Amino acid sequence: MEPLVAVVVVAVLVGVPTFVLWRVLRGRRELGSSPAERATFETLHTASLAAPPLRAGLTEAGATKASRHLRELLGSPALAITDGERLLVYDGVGEHHAAAAFGLAGETFKDGRTHVFGPDVVTCDHPECPIRFAVVVPLTPDDRVVGTLTAYGGHASAGLVRAAQEVARWVDSQLELAELDRSRTLLMEAEVRALRAQISPHFIYNSLTTIGSFVRTDPERARELLLEFADFTRYSFRRHGDFTTLAEELRSIDRYLTLERARFGDQLQVTLRIAPEVLPVAVPFLCLQPLVENAVRHGLESKPGTGRISIIAEDAGAECSISVEDDGIGMDPERLRRILAGESGERSGAGGVGLANVDVRLRQVYGDEYGLVVETAPGAGTKINVRVPKYHPGVSAR
Repeated sequence: MEPLVAVVVVAVLVGVPTFVLWRVLRGRRELGSSPAERATFETLHTASLAAPPLRAGLTEAGATKASRHLRELLGSPALAITDGERLLVYDGVGEHHAAAAFGLAGETFKDGRTHVFGPDVVTCDHPECPIRFAVVVPLTPDDRVVGTLTAYGGHASAGLVRAAQEVARWVDSQLELAELDRSRTLLMEAEVRALRAQISPHFIYNSLTTIGSFVRTDPERARELLLEFADFTRYSFRRHGDFTTLAEELRSIDRYLTLERARFGDQLQVTLRIAPEVLPVAVPFLCLQPLVENAVRHGLESKPGTGRISIIAEDAGAECSISVEDDGIGMDPERLRRILAGESGERSGAGGVGLANVDVRLRQVYGDEYGLVVETAPGAGTKINVRVPKYHPGVSAR
């Protein structure tokens, strides 16, 4: 592929989805009906192969996997990628040029500009080697130079320079997406840590007080509750995995409710109806526990007499439908809206923080259409509905 063709194609990558859809609607027979169209789709396919490795960031493994496809985009005999410390990969002919690749990137790291080097710098003692020029382009995903991309060739045409710059810009966009992925993961981890910090003190204090009350009167019961407490906290404070199975989440909830029933006795009545076929479904870690704790606190602690809670998980085709309902004091819908929106002054109390936290994480993982749906009113109890896809890209309990 000529470098100039790659320039034109790479420059329009941002509009790929709309363009492809338009072509499909025009009819499949027109796809690839001309050399220009075939070149376009070949380039788009090559770019799609280079993207996944780069989504892990600027790493040696990612650069190595992407380099061949990037070189194909450039139409260059060789390509090198560096970060701020070393050469990550040299791909193509002329392996003897690899030793000097990191040195060529020095000026670009200093001033952030594209540099073109000729035979006076790109020296070569091999007459048959096609490499005589090198175009070094900065990689700047966040407006700072984090690496370089070097395209090698037999001459430094304007097409090669432009193609190298456009491919580097596309690499920048993939590295930016990688950074967003990392930020999203860190945010979710921080939110889970914040959730643990909010729900744990309240629950731990009450559980230990309840266990302590059984030590003298019923030591065996105290021992059983202590084991339940240990298993619950071990699950809640585990340090691996953003997802778990619905079965594991419900098992932890059962331990939680066992401890709460020991505390409240017959005042807490719980109904569970779980479809066996949804138990293996992967769900975000600690996505149901805050809902159940909210039901206990608002369904029982804040009202006299008996409190009733029901937890239902059903098969809904491609989705799993879950509801947590209590007959407690309910809540003003406008205040609930402010809590879920995270408005200042409305996230007080572990229940409020828990609901907002779960709502945000569900939307981050599955999309805005999968946020919490809450039915409530003062004095009318609360019902929280959750939908999760049975299968979703990137969601796995393993």
